[in-house]
Amino acid sequence: MQVEQPSVLAALKVVRDPDLNRDIVSLGFIKDLQIEGGRVAFTIELTTPACPVKDQMRDQARAAVLQVPGVAAVDVRMSARVREAVAAEGARQLPPGVKNIIAVGAGKGGVGKTTVAVNLAIALAKCGSKVGMIDGDIYGPNVPIMLGMKAQLTTDGQKIVPAEKYGLQVISMGFLTADDAPIIWRGPMLHGALQQFFREVRWVELDYLVVDLPPGTGDVALSLSQTVPVAGAIIVTTPQQVSLADTRRAVAMYKKLNIPPLGIVENMSYFVCTNCQHEADIFGRGGGEQMAGEMGIPFIGRIPIYQPIREGSDNGVPLMISEPDSPAARAFMAAAERAAAQVSIASYNRPTIPLTVVR
Repeated sequence: MQVEQPSVLAALKVVRDPDLNRDIVSLGFIKDLQIEGGRVAFTIELTTPACPVKDQMRDQARAAVLQVPGVAAVDVRMSARVREAVAAEGARQLPPGVKNIIAVGAGKGGVGKTTVAVNLAIALAKCGSKVGMIDGDIYGPNVPIMLGMKAQLTTDGQKIVPAEKYGLQVISMGFLTADDAPIIWRGPMLHGALQQFFREVRWVELDYLVVDLPPGTGDVALSLSQTVPVAGAIIVTTPQQVSLADTRRAVAMYKKLNIPPLGIVENMSYFVCTNCQHEADIFGRGGGEQMAGEMGIPFIGRIPIYQPIREGSDNGVPLMISEPDSPAARAFMAAAERAAAQVSIASYNRPTIPLTVVR
């Protein structure tokens, strides 16, 4: 019996993307479908390399096609192409070479925002995505410390060439000032620096550009919304009430600026004793997840208190590099996968990103 293409595609419609809630055929994920006798080969092109269920989808697709009469063998290849956030007419444009901008912010300082941002960026890169990072905390540029970088930025004659480490393209004010030099700037100067980071840096084929914002609801977040279209924001909190109260304000700010919250990460969620494995809720537990549910936004991860996280940040070797198989690193990876899924969902549900107007 001859195998026909329509029969194969009809069988594949039973495989659904759990995040987009549509079958992979109508989503256009099936590429390079080839049929030779009883042998069928095709590629499933996902919207992110960080898809946590790609192996499950591959196995489901193979099993479904094997049920088609006449099919004897199925070769399924997996690939990914991150969709670009498309700006509406008249809106701010994405920097050349960048597909999606992800802001990482927090309502207050001291919640481990930069640590989370750095490890999430590395996790996305480890999945196969091309990732860049802007240290948007102009007053306290700590990304170079956490990545162990003392870069001297260069130019290609036209634009600044970002420094690179651990698979990330990185730009920071920390590369341009002495370690102990304070940056005492007013709002317009901050806005100008952020514009330069986006427009005057040679970003190369980035799927995700992660922007580590300063804590609070101040000038840099406002400048970000007025400079580029942002795919969404990840908000970092700790479980205690004082942090949650400020996190609610941060979520409200992002919504007001037309930056959709991609999700909440609860950092320092609990402590696991390395001797007896007892879990202690030092700062309380579950507050971030409960708040996310109340506010109707995704909860994308719970990160434990783990001494090597702090040590890695101080030593310039983030946990995703030093202990990639540890439970804490797996928590970072799971959060990165969920964040990437939310970016994909946003790209389908919101085909254009509106121009932010702040009154």
